[in-house]
Amino acid sequence: MQQLILKSGRDRSILLRHPWIFSGAVKNMPKAENGEIIEVCDNDNKLLGYGFFSDQSQITVRMFEFTNQPLIITSTYWSRKIKLAYDLRKELLDQSHTNTFRLVHAEGDFFPGVIIDIYANVAVVQLLIRGTERIKEHIFNALNECGFKYIYLKTKQSSQRLEMVEASGWVGDAQAMPVVVNEYGIQFQVDVETGQKTGFFIDQRENRKLLGEMSKGKKILNTFSYSGGFSIYALRAGAALVHSVDSSKEAIQLCENNVAINGYQDRHKSYVMDVFDFMKQSTEDYDIIILDPPAFAKNARALPNATRGYKNLNLTAFQRIKPGGLIFTFSCSQHMDKDLFRKVIFGAASDARRNIRILQQLTQPQDHPINIYHPEGEYLKGLLLHVE
Repeated sequence: MQQLILKSGRDRSILLRHPWIFSGAVKNMPKAENGEIIEVCDNDNKLLGYGFFSDQSQITVRMFEFTNQPLIITSTYWSRKIKLAYDLRKELLDQSHTNTFRLVHAEGDFFPGVIIDIYANVAVVQLLIRGTERIKEHIFNALNECGFKYIYLKTKQSSQRLEMVEASGWVGDAQAMPVVVNEYGIQFQVDVETGQKTGFFIDQRENRKLLGEMSKGKKILNTFSYSGGFSIYALRAGAALVHSVDSSKEAIQLCENNVAINGYQDRHKSYVMDVFDFMKQSTEDYDIIILDPPAFAKNARALPNATRGYKNLNLTAFQRIKPGGLIFTFSCSQHMDKDLFRKVIFGAASDARRNIRILQQLTQPQDHPINIYHPEGEYLKGLLLHVE
């Protein structure tokens, strides 16, 4: 196994178990192929652990094992990693209430480069680096051992995904789309082949449930609604009306399908429209507005424009919400941390010149765990706000 040697004094982050090594910390680069598993050693050649090597990323190594003992890595090692993650989900989630959840959350499950979402009997796998592509058969076998027959490999399309070489597709047998999943008694159609992300926004499950608890008799606007998750929770709880807005015609069709299969068409209306335009033109007095936009900051360079986008979006909502109303506002941009997100919301509130209180801080659910040594994994930030 090839060795990567760190510069003197540059091993502190690894000793603190942060899983990323950048090229500036490296003394001797290994003569390894992209994605190869390598040993990571300090400047005195002492073993620190094992990781996936990359020669096509700013992150030279993603660590998956911290140890000072030599390790033989076999298929059993990867199967155990996935089984431990699955056992944790079985402890955390009552699968009679929901059969859709995240099984593996990359660094949050000490398995960088791997996202696995479960939709009933379908496992959707995203392999985000070349290193995990090289062990994909071990991952698929581990999923079969956990009882998942249908596996869909979903390649994340991006011009910056230099390490991805494989196309999306079924691994073995294909399952008919869409698959219908259950989440707290609500049915959702999920098309893992054509849907956004892996097909559904599982990470908002508990926040959808919270909205439902506050929705009875209320008028609600769900912006960037995608397939209508927040909308249907509100309708089930007895909302007086719900408007779903998304610029994507396909997303709105998914939303309308989900509203229909749950039987809530009479109090719902959807709009294929730009969210900013809709909020400026609408004359409805909404009691609750949900702001759950896509990631405005795809990378650190986009952060200045993203902060302006989040501020303008929230300012528009603050100007539209009726007195005493609630706003659920979110950012899923990993490059925007909690402190910056709150500062952006503060700026919008200041410009709106209304009394606004934080009632609750919102985040991703338990099946999207955050590795305490890798705070970057806390990507979903949210606030529940009361606007006088």
